[in-house]
Amino acid sequence: MKKVIVIHGPNLNFTGIREPDIYGGRTLDDINKNILSEAETLGICAEVFQSNYEGAIIDKLQECHMLGFDGVIINPGAFTHYSYALHDAIAGVNMPAVEVHLSNIHKRDEFRRKSVTAPACIGQICGFGEYGYIMALNALNTRFENEKN
Repeated sequence: MKKVIVIHGPNLNFTGIREPDIYGGRTLDDINKNILSEAETLGICAEVFQSNYEGAIIDKLQECHMLGFDGVIINPGAFTHYSYALHDAIAGVNMPAVEVHLSNIHKRDEFRRKSVTAPACIGQICGFGEYGYIMALNALNTRFENEKN
């Protein structure tokens, strides 16, 4: 069974509270339940993790690499726009990663339009709310299936 880590970055623990008109009204716990349910349906073992600290996210990525995880879904939050350390960690763990954003970062403030982490990922999904995580799971699952063939 393939193993995937889903990482939520800073302030995502306040999803459902913080600017629900942008990030949606559902809590991170609700979103995580949907992610874990979809992963189970796909036959993927998923783990979720959230931190407001850049170093903790990097540590988690490296831990998952050492534990043999097969893929990463990451919403780096504000780290998206300036964390070259996170970019390097994503690139360094040698797992396919999909960057997810609840909002369409390309239609927001100018400083939010550039992602320094996306180039370390196989793709970016943004603007579809919490469904972006499900899309990312399906994208990784398709990649895993193609690797088998």
